Amino acid sequence: MQHKTHALVIGGSLAGLLMSRVLANHFDRVTVIERDTYPDQPVPRRGVPHSRFPHTLMLRGQRILEQLFPGLKAELLAQGAIELDSMKEIAFLTPAGWTVRSDSDLMLLACSRDLLDWHIRRRLATSTKIHFLTSASVTGLLTDPDHTKITGVSLHRHQDTNIELHENLYADLIVDASGKASRTPQWLQKLDYAAPPETEVNAFVGYTARIYQPSPNLSVDWKMVFIPSAPPQQHRGGAIFPIEGDRSTPNQMRWIVSLVGGDHDYPPTDEAGFVAFARSLPSPILADAIQNATPLTPIYTYCGNENRLRHYDQLSDSPARLIVVGHAACLLNPTYGQAMTVAALEANIVDQFFQHHSIDSLHQQTHALQKRLATAHREAWSAATNMDYRYHSVPNKPTDTVTRFANWYWDQLLELVVDRVGVHHTFLEVLHLLKPSIALFRPSILAQVLWHDLRKRRQQSALRQESTISTM
Repeated sequence: MQHKTHALVIGGSLAGLLMSRVLANHFDRVTVIERDTYPDQPVPRRGVPHSRFPHTLMLRGQRILEQLFPGLKAELLAQGAIELDSMKEIAFLTPAGWTVRSDSDLMLLACSRDLLDWHIRRRLATSTKIHFLTSASVTGLLTDPDHTKITGVSLHRHQDTNIELHENLYADLIVDASGKASRTPQWLQKLDYAAPPETEVNAFVGYTARIYQPSPNLSVDWKMVFIPSAPPQQHRGGAIFPIEGDRSTPNQMRWIVSLVGGDHDYPPTDEAGFVAFARSLPSPILADAIQNATPLTPIYTYCGNENRLRHYDQLSDSPARLIVVGHAACLLNPTYGQAMTVAALEANIVDQFFQHHSIDSLHQQTHALQKRLATAHREAWSAATNMDYRYHSVPNKPTDTVTRFANWYWDQLLELVVDRVGVHHTFLEVLHLLKPSIALFRPSILAQVLWHDLRKRRQQSALRQESTISTM
């Protein structure tokens, strides 16, 4: 009798859900182990406390999800999700001013994280290959007698009777998608393997968020407001992010209003403090918009937004048939909105891997697959950490010539996107992970940066000369 192949995914949040979808293309059975219980409606759940905050699905992520779940975008739009033009309908304030507005093909899909997860879970629930094991926690990894490969997990299941059932579950591939609280480093050490090296970049960023009902009398020329922090000078920011209405009126748009502060300058959670923090931003647009809006929820807070990279791809000796994805491998400061797209890229990589490799080859190819997965978060990690290194409180930040040049170049780009449509478009393509960051250094943009800086230096020199003459 032929062996029935089995893949096991630890964690049923977005990274785990996308992994289960692609693994179902190649395995006879996929089991998703989730310690939480899933709600039967698109509402917040305990296992995703950050779902109350804005989540952005970049264009690259949208395209991958549409391939995995044909018609998903149409379903979300029918449930009140909002499509908006990234260049025309976002009021984006840089330190140099508001960016130029123009029509583009860079469409953003805005909805709550709860709605997105719920629709994906509904799709997966129709698969005969995918099985969800909820209210279950993994307690360790199982290996073969020689400790060369992972063969399954030990877990305990929480019963309504308060009785915990302990059992072992075996599989041909184990995927850790359990998020930032992943225990895989400790489990590996218990098996006498090395834990992966870690890199952490912590700018001590904190968020608050609240859902509002916009005033029916509001008349604005934007669908979204984005006022990012701009360290080291400006460590406060905020955003108005449109989402679908509630279950009774899904097409009646609501807002998630989020405030962010770095360098330990966390936004307050009391009413007066929240409003005062909004008023302290470089523009009154956000505070003015919520002045006549109706708050629908309490003010939620979320800290612990460090960047942490676990270098599983660098382990020379690691067991076969175990891979680590999502926040369990690479945790990103959510300010930059790329984590969901990174999860989609990882799923794409795994799908492509099994299109060219058999499941039996995992014994020799697991490390190669983990190295490929590291490429999914490389651009996002670089973008997030390069920006967060600009905060004052980050320890051990690089001060080399390359870093200083990168900071200077970024400042010039933010000045150019204010009125250069082409530069702005490429800038957003990089943020949407449609192009690598090297696209921002192509000759046409590099020449504009250098000419812009030269003109600025000449103007500053002329002003100094005028000032000197006037004081003589």
